[in-house]
Amino acid sequence: MAWQMNSDRPIYSQLYDKILIRIVCGIYKAGNRLPSVRELAAEASVNPNTMQRAFAELEHSGLIMTQRNSGRVVTEDLNKIEEAKHRLALAQVNSFFANMRELGYNDQEILELVKSILQ
Repeated sequence: MAWQMNSDRPIYSQLYDKILIRIVCGIYKAGNRLPSVRELAAEASVNPNTMQRAFAELEHSGLIMTQRNSGRVVTEDLNKIEEAKHRLALAQVNSFFANMRELGYNDQEILELVKSILQ
């Protein structure tokens, strides 16, 4: 997954989202150790302090934990991961509906369009 950043939001917030996606998609599996802050910062071409802040936010949300002498690991709480995945999906759907409404579609037209594409 590319670490492309844009200027519309703080970098640490974008890093948080990208690591979160890696967790919910199973790239970083429940219970597995994460790469170090320095490794990921180098991969993303960001300052390690910025990556550290993203890790702190993930830890605060309960999705990762620091284990003594082992670094950081993804939570083993699959419900927490599934909840995060659900929140991401809802955000995508809400964004999609907002964009479609901006194009002039009403909810029924949007649903009909989605149904036609799925068939």
